[in-house]
Amino acid sequence: MKAPDGVIDIFLQPGDYYFGDESTRIRTILGSCVSITLWHPWKRIGGMCHFMLPQRAQRGDEFHGKYADEVLELLLKQVRLHKTHPGDYQIKLFGGGDMFPGRPSRGESISRRNIQAARQFLDQYNMKPISENVGASGHRNVIFEVWSGNVWVRHQPIREVN
Repeated sequence: MKAPDGVIDIFLQPGDYYFGDESTRIRTILGSCVSITLWHPWKRIGGMCHFMLPQRAQRGDEFHGKYADEVLELLLKQVRLHKTHPGDYQIKLFGGGDMFPGRPSRGESISRRNIQAARQFLDQYNMKPISENVGASGHRNVIFEVWSGNVWVRHQPIREVN
């Protein structure tokens, strides 16, 4: 599908999220962080987040985009503001790359915990990803075209040096 005239390009930094209409393209670069895209195929609206951590140790007064549970609530607020239902959206999940493969770690890695947090939250709302590219090592460039629902991913694994 051809891009519409006057496309708005949004670049998400860690902790950002954005919800837009069919004139929007959202981009980000992920390492151990995770992005979730939501796309409404009939209304051609959708959003994307870039969260860094599964949850905050102690919840603050306002939700923040850098925590999985909080940014997903912020996206769901946008879903409700647009008078739509979470089940109407196509969900895609990306990121959670191991940025230090081969290095011994204590406990479960932040990348795995981020992926688990995203899946648990989505399960809570019965939102099943139709596509995902998560785990492994390295970073990902992610581009979400809201007008078409297409998400383009370039995964760059880390090559271990012996």
